[in-house]
Amino acid sequence: MACRSRATAAIAACAVLLGACSTPTAPGADVDVDADAVQVYAAGSLRAALTEIAREHQARTGQKVALTFGASGLLRERIEKGAPAQLFASANTAHPERLAAGAGWQAPVVFARNTLCALGSEKIDATPDTLLATLLRSDVRVGTSTPRADPSGDYAWEFFRRADALRPGAYALLDAKALKLTGGADSPMPPAGRNAYLWLMEQDRADVLLTYCTNAVAARAERPRLRVLPLPPALQVGAAYAMTLRSDAAPAAQAFARALRQPAAQAALQRLGFELP
Repeated sequence: MACRSRATAAIAACAVLLGACSTPTAPGADVDVDADAVQVYAAGSLRAALTEIAREHQARTGQKVALTFGASGLLRERIEKGAPAQLFASANTAHPERLAAGAGWQAPVVFARNTLCALGSEKIDATPDTLLATLLRSDVRVGTSTPRADPSGDYAWEFFRRADALRPGAYALLDAKALKLTGGADSPMPPAGRNAYLWLMEQDRADVLLTYCTNAVAARAERPRLRVLPLPPALQVGAAYAMTLRSDAAPAAQAFARALRQPAAQAALQRLGFELP
């Protein structure tokens, strides 16, 4: 029951903030480079948390922090092509590990965790125990993020693999029917300021979206008739958020990295539904 307890706790914690959890940014949208600011590239699901943490950090230290959000895999590609990130915060460990495997980046450190959930439309009548059977129905459209470009998509496919272990053939069915609706270079983008997952539901793009619990709860906060379903314990998939610094990172960037692991920042992450590392 530990997995279900963690997922339920994440849902409850994020619900307290009623929509403060984040949505993605356009994949190619870089901020204007401010030479005096710490350039932080971070997973879109960290938007609310890092915005709050950076605001507090700037008020306390006077150091500006410039935040660029997007799918972690796409951000890594931009960094590899020369984007000026000094700190990279990913929704998985693989992308920062890839940077660290080359020259110029430090070994990544896990600073927060999240959990995969299902966000269902009003017409979906399911419980965690019946969720897999519901997703396998031919009349249920399953939306995901884009694997390799976005860790949320990778976690969805890990869920598919675990489902296949319980119900042989489930992977093939889910892999074939999954609609990659977010996290890709060409994914449809919601209007500015809109929750991407709520917008996809309103556009009737899917009946169920597999996404982080923090994102699902934020969508339901705006439309209470939506349903947030934790995955059953045997199928639960957790997400580890890791950050890495450039090897020659300026003291200001190092200070912000340390701040992310301090009690105040960790408390902000917990309030928004994330789990401690």
